[in-house]
Amino acid sequence: MSDTFRVPSIALIVNKAKNTSILVTGGTGLLGSYVLRLLVNQGFTNISATCRANSPFDLLSEIKDKIQWLEGDLTDGYFVQDIMVDVQQVYHCAAVVSYDARERDEMMRINVESTTNLVNEALHNSIEKFVHVSSIAALGRQKKATVMSENTKWERNPMNSNYAISKYLSEMEVWRGAAEGLTVAVVNPSIIVGGGFWDKGTARFFKNIANGFKFYPVGGSGFVDVRDVANFMVKLMDSDIKDERYVLNGENLSYEDFFRLVSSSINAKMPSIKVNTFISEVAWRVEWLRARLFNTTSTITKETAANSARTWKFDNAKSLAAFEDFEYRPIAESVADTGKTWVKSGGKVSGVLKV
Repeated sequence: MSDTFRVPSIALIVNKAKNTSILVTGGTGLLGSYVLRLLVNQGFTNISATCRANSPFDLLSEIKDKIQWLEGDLTDGYFVQDIMVDVQQVYHCAAVVSYDARERDEMMRINVESTTNLVNEALHNSIEKFVHVSSIAALGRQKKATVMSENTKWERNPMNSNYAISKYLSEMEVWRGAAEGLTVAVVNPSIIVGGGFWDKGTARFFKNIANGFKFYPVGGSGFVDVRDVANFMVKLMDSDIKDERYVLNGENLSYEDFFRLVSSSINAKMPSIKVNTFISEVAWRVEWLRARLFNTTSTITKETAANSARTWKFDNAKSLAAFEDFEYRPIAESVADTGKTWVKSGGKVSGVLKV
């Protein structure tokens, strides 16, 4: 990983053979599904992807039969050893995302051990390239930082969520692999916007607002279209870039502005109650109690309440300079497209955008 920020020269794109053996982890998830559909659309024919026994394939119905599905657990070293034989390229998209303290240890174990196993087998098999999906969370949080970039140094402090720590440690495994000779590249996406499962990720905001959700946080963050992340990753794999990380961020927006875009896209009422510190502190405690009484997952946690009250901004200059034909969609367009997908799907289970 580069120690100082620099904008590299335009990358050289290498035309890979369409029968290159490709492995995508987390293939049934939001980002993994878009990467798979993009690869299929570009004519790649030798693609495998990991899934679990209960993984839903709703986001991949039109290409499911064009992928070799590998069912198993990435924390199982023997499973990873088996699936990495003869693989040339790896897109590591799989990760657990949780802000529930009860799930901390399991999330930490899965995210770090999965990456460790994949990196070890990638080294053993001398694969061509390993593209790892990290997160802006792995940049860490600094009280005095106004805009964060690839050069933001990780600092141990209470503002780092357990998810952030798990992604930071996972990314460190990738850089350990690079130090041992593995060709790697890392992307750190901001909050990903796009059609997916309506009860997960940012897609759930479309469902919540359609159902009359009344609250919006006071903070802000970076947002990026899922199609742009997938597109950048495929370009990154097919380039001569190595040992670099890229913050992928379309725009920095307040949560109020983002919620307003979502509301407009589905013709719903804009949430009207600003979540101040007092409301936030009460809300996560009430939700904590409800989740334990009914043995459910918390939708609002101490971590999400704290982070949503802060504003984080992210610099995308390095990613924009990497490829001369790459640019980000405006987030207003991303939200509008996702809103149309919500309406078209009737809000049932999921909906996808065309790549």
